[in-house]
Amino acid sequence: MTSYRLSAEQLAFYDANGYLLLRNWIPKPMLERLQAAGEAWIGEGLRAETVADHPHRMDYQYALRANGRTMWRVDYLHNKGQAASLELLGSPQVLEVAESMCGRNFVPTYESLVFKQEGDGAAVQWHQDAVHPRQHRIFNYDLYLDESRSGGGALWVVPGSQTGKHDVCALADEYGWQVPGAIEVEMEPGDVLLHDVMVVHGSPQTEGNKLRRTIYYEFRAAEEIVADGPWDREWIDQRMRLIPLGLKRYAAAYPTAAAFEWKVSADFRPEMSDDEATELRVAHRVHMNGSWCSAGDAVKKVS
Repeated sequence: MTSYRLSAEQLAFYDANGYLLLRNWIPKPMLERLQAAGEAWIGEGLRAETVADHPHRMDYQYALRANGRTMWRVDYLHNKGQAASLELLGSPQVLEVAESMCGRNFVPTYESLVFKQEGDGAAVQWHQDAVHPRQHRIFNYDLYLDESRSGGGALWVVPGSQTGKHDVCALADEYGWQVPGAIEVEMEPGDVLLHDVMVVHGSPQTEGNKLRRTIYYEFRAAEEIVADGPWDREWIDQRMRLIPLGLKRYAAAYPTAAAFEWKVSADFRPEMSDDEATELRVAHRVHMNGSWCSAGDAVKKVS
């Protein structure tokens, strides 16, 4: 049986550098289902822009670029009519990594699809996703649905920058995209990048790039949230209900595949309800502060 647990060497590399590459991590059948789901999410988001009473209108994000308005993000993937996102969440390829990084009481705290449409080469400036006391690992699981190449919007990372908060405006002003030690990370479809939420990263502007879609799942230890916030025990319970749903969907989609054995402790094991629609979207009314040059450190409020 294939193990997707991270080795001591992989964890040591991640802790030292703030990122870790997992090449060819997602099997082709699962990847193809997720690529189709990504196409459907984007298509529905484009439709939602024209429908005033669309039920998920607030979950699709748009931006005004030099060549016009474009869509770039879908939040709360699991209630958007595509089972592939929950199948991925319930897979050993995700959950063994989450347990390796956060311990058995890991919490799936975010899920989104972030993408650059074909021809949309807008930069994502240097930033840190969230700043926290660093008593626990908080990481993003970045699954690439499309290739991401040098010169085509590939991600840049500053290894080792996760150890403290940075003035990313000053970094950008002094170095532009040539921050000392920064590396460019090229990715293939099915590759996964794990990145610390405090590692400095971004992608420069490009011209005429291809479609580039990435699914992001963030994970934290329940103990970290209890200690640092910004959410409470009720919210932890609600978010952890996604895990049994993911395990169920994965088992249905891949009945002959080995399943992840969830070893959550009794004090964090969630009480499930019969209302799956409610379970699939647990909103974030507050976010942990990050470090962004363009938006400052304000805590965003969402519905």
